[in-house]
Amino acid sequence: MWLTQYECFEKDVAAVKNDISALTDQITDVLNTFAGSASKQARRGYKEARANVDSAYDDMAERGSAMMDSAYDAASSLEESLEDVITQRPLATVGIALGIGFLIGAAWRR
Repeated sequence: MWLTQYECFEKDVAAVKNDISALTDQITDVLNTFAGSASKQARRGYKEARANVDSAYDDMAERGSAMMDSAYDAASSLEESLEDVITQRPLATVGIALGIGFLIGAAWRR
């Protein structure tokens, strides 16, 4: 009778070992699946962030180019306007330039 109880106990221990082994395999599979999923999500997040940065950079470059074009157009327009005023009224232009120079010199001395 003692032997049979011992054999039953051995069978129970073996069954528990098998259950623990199966549970370990299941936990390992779940962790591998989770790690793979997290890795995919991280890669997806990185790609989305990179796309957003690239889009923002392109937008900023486009806006900067448009601003430079606008500034160049304004400078060209101002240059043409000044050129027209200088050719139409050269004496008045020289007088204004001298007056501005005098004011700047007086302010500079103080």
